[in-house]
Amino acid sequence: MLKQTLSTALIVSMFAFGCSDDDNPVEPGIDISNVNVIHASPDAPGVDLVVDGTVAAANLEFPNNTGYLDVNSGTRKVNVNVTGSSNSVISADLDIAEGVFYSVFAVDSVSKISAIVIEDDLTPPTAGNAHVRFVHLSPNAPAVDITLTDGTIVFGNKAFKEYTDFTPLTAGSYELQVRVAGTDQVALELGTITVAEGKIYTVFAKGFLGGTGGQSLGAEIIVNN
Repeated sequence: MLKQTLSTALIVSMFAFGCSDDDNPVEPGIDISNVNVIHASPDAPGVDLVVDGTVAAANLEFPNNTGYLDVNSGTRKVNVNVTGSSNSVISADLDIAEGVFYSVFAVDSVSKISAIVIEDDLTPPTAGNAHVRFVHLSPNAPAVDITLTDGTIVFGNKAFKEYTDFTPLTAGSYELQVRVAGTDQVALELGTITVAEGKIYTVFAKGFLGGTGGQSLGAEIIVNN
């Protein structure tokens, strides 16, 4: 497992987020891990990333994700600066572990921003199935159930920052809803979601309940393989 303090976990997310192979080349002979980073803090501003004294990425914004990036293991000096500023909001030496796939979510409102680090089990689904997990990342939304339109619960009673394991679902199309946990109250219509045989997906709730524009309550889908 990747064992870090909250601050260093957030730095993992910001360090990996947006770095291309040119920005962050993997050095021959150095062990690597694989990190998929999601900026899921609805009202967080853009930030600049400075790695070992060099700007690696500028003005990174909600709700982008990187896909899996090869990240050198070992200790790196990382600063997180307000965009266009030399003001470091976080500065630390970061130890990166070897050989595991991770998803790192920067979450919550900007005043309480933190990180969730999840180790990803990318074991291929069995024939006819996909794997799907749900992550609740809407800061002010209540605990929810993910259901079919007839009320059948697919993922039950997940509160903010909680998540499921990757779960087998028969490949096909599903009409999904987000309901307040334990009730028939529909908070969000997810519409038709199609999952393909052999694929692995993360579905996460984003934005604020009652939010507007880009910060409104919604859902995002990530393909993990």
